[in-house]
Amino acid sequence: MIGKTEKYILEELEKKNGLLFALIDPLDYKTPNEAIKTAKNADEADADVILIGGSTGVQGEDLDLVTKTIKENVSKPVILFPGNIGTLTKYADAVYFMSMLNSRNTYWISEAQMLAAPMVRHYKIEPLPTAYVVVEPGGTVGWVGDAKRLPRNKPKIAAAFGMAAEYMGFRFFITDAGSNPETGPVPLEMVAAVKSCITIPYIVAGGIRTPDQAKSIIKSGADIIQVGTAFEKESSISKIKDMVKAVREGGKNK
Repeated sequence: MIGKTEKYILEELEKKNGLLFALIDPLDYKTPNEAIKTAKNADEADADVILIGGSTGVQGEDLDLVTKTIKENVSKPVILFPGNIGTLTKYADAVYFMSMLNSRNTYWISEAQMLAAPMVRHYKIEPLPTAYVVVEPGGTVGWVGDAKRLPRNKPKIAAAFGMAAEYMGFRFFITDAGSNPETGPVPLEMVAAVKSCITIPYIVAGGIRTPDQAKSIIKSGADIIQVGTAFEKESSISKIKDMVKAVREGGKNK
């Protein structure tokens, strides 16, 4: 059964043909207040979702505090982007219930999910069934998740993972190049190849720094982009509005 947050995402995609999710990793900010301010600015700039999470250490009281305060100050859904089973809080609307399909370690494919499932139900957080693959270079998430990173020059492999994800019943698919990779975001050829093979919403994450990159990735086929580091470095409302505008333009030109 599709929940409230998933329904919102699908309805917004139908209207806009391209969405921007602003990712807040509280550990990347000097203070919780700076992370909260970025989320408020993203909401005012019309980002479609506020994501909270990261690859390491985001959990416990700090996660509760940041998520609760953000939720109280924004109008958009707040979704958890979990780095592990500790990245759960009852103050979020939903969580990427995520399996890293190209991990070498079964913990990241199904065991962490088994351990987290009872708490997701207890907290009444809406689970979003999400398949996740890490693309070269992969950054911290690739190392932590023991990923067999997808080669950047092999778009057909990414497309096959996307098809497998859809056939297995996942309702979202993410390709992630890792946080702030020197090589930039996943190649446009990979984006196009994946989208040509799947009908579920396709999310592109990692290394999206400029409005031009955002527009090109959406235009090439991505339904949603995640932006984190770029907003950490410059979180003004005008900066985020420029990125949102680029996403909307890319959606119109698909």
